[in-house]
Amino acid sequence: MRVRRLGWAGLEIEAGGKRLVIDYVRDISPLFTGWKPGEWLAAPTGKVDAALVTHLHRDHTDAPALAEALVPGAPVLRPAPGHGDDVDNLTTLLAKSELTGHRLAATVVDAWSTREIGPFRVTAVPAVDGLGDPQVNWVVEADGQRVFHGGDTMFHGYWWLIARRFSPFDTAFLPANGPVVDAPHLQPPSPVLAALDPRQAAAAAEILDARYVVPIHYEPEQPDKIAGYVEVDDPEAELRKHAGPRARVLAVGEWLDLTT
Repeated sequence: MRVRRLGWAGLEIEAGGKRLVIDYVRDISPLFTGWKPGEWLAAPTGKVDAALVTHLHRDHTDAPALAEALVPGAPVLRPAPGHGDDVDNLTTLLAKSELTGHRLAATVVDAWSTREIGPFRVTAVPAVDGLGDPQVNWVVEADGQRVFHGGDTMFHGYWWLIARRFSPFDTAFLPANGPVVDAPHLQPPSPVLAALDPRQAAAAAEILDARYVVPIHYEPEQPDKIAGYVEVDDPEAELRKHAGPRARVLAVGEWLDLTT
């Protein structure tokens, strides 16, 4: 199995002549105010046989991009919809409507549920979203290797349960930008990080017994984001400081071959 970083939180995973993507996006304008198409993101290297999404925020679920990349009828596995009214679900409604509009084969999955997709065995595991929306993380197994994808989860108490069921991991791809979010529909704002920072990512990787921890959910150039989204200055350097030799940084478009 080999894994390629697609930018932001996106991954392409290849095994047995098949490929799947996780949180693959091509349009991040809802988050990046200075974004230009084609910047900081890579496309899969070929047609994709399945897609996994951690949650329905538009910077993690891009239905138009998935519709272009997926083979016809390919499964898209996603978490449950949010509860409550449209205000409660403000940050998930766009992605949800786009999945329907593009007629993708989207299926809701529950935490701890497992699917076999070609050479891949994928399991949704618990996660905690910083804005309170439903989120899962993903364990992907193939060719005797195992990887973890952390979306943009906060630190939580499920790490030990996940480790008990699945560790060790060859690689854990974890958010490392440690954002503090001041969203208009979530007031008063919280000073608590809405996703892992490098220290927390290093701690989670140690609990998961990951050979490598690769930072995701950040961009080295630190482009302008929407107002009220403040991040760690240098996630790569901070992760290396906290995770030591376990830290492995991938450039956008770079492959990591887990068989070596």
